[in-house]
Parts: sequence; structure tokens; C-alpha cells
Amino acid sequence: MTELICTVCPMGCRVRVEQEEAELIITGNRCPRGLTYAREEITAPKRVLTAVVQMAGGDRMLPAKTMTAIPKEKIFPAMEEIKAITVRPPVTISQVLIEDLAGTGVPFVATGTILGDEESVNKDG
Repeated sequence: MTELICTVCPMGCRVRVEQEEAELIITGNRCPRGLTYAREEITAPKRVLTAVVQMAGGDRMLPAKTMTAIPKEKIFPAMEEIKAITVRPPVTISQVLIEDLAGTGVPFVATGTILGDEESVNKDG
């Protein structure tokens, strides 16, 4: 048996997953979203990846993240790809830095704005 805390909503249900032959038995969810969350977390876990990207010509770093969750097994290849890029200002919030991160089909976007030699002027939560 695997026990998960559902993170889809603020209720934080303690969801239990048991596998019987080819079937998943999921209990403890208080809504259908918990059922979906548990099934996906067991069969194909995904995560939103946040990171910082090196800015050209300085010590500044640009905060960035994936637009949506990517398969958990793609996290390390994605980090290698992110490590290999350097970004030149100006950069604005939501600007796409990598179109297809690690072959996932998911864009990697800036979550901050850096204009020229200025510091970050805005950050997206």
C-alpha cells in the first residue's frame, strides 16, 4: 500500500493506493480530483520544475519554470538543458526561454523581468 497526501486542493486528503493485479484500489479521497491525482501520481508522476537561469555578462540569475508539469523522469535531463543556456536581457515575465524542454513539449518560461542593467523589476509567484 502507498499513502499519499493529495495536493490538488486545500483539504489535503490522506489517499491510500493498493494494487490488486492490474487494478488500483484508491481510498481516502473526498472528491474526484483526489482520485485522479492518486492514479496519476502512482502511474505517471509529474512535477512543475522551477529553476534559475544564468544571465549573460553578470552574476544575476533569472527565475523560471515550466508552463505545466513535466514527467518526473524528465527532471534531470531538463535541468541539464537549463544549465546549458545563458539569457541576455531584456527578459520579461512569461517569455519563453526553451520551447520544448527535454522533449516534453512543455515550454520553459521566465517568471521574472530583467531590463538591461536594472535589477529584477517584477517576479511572478
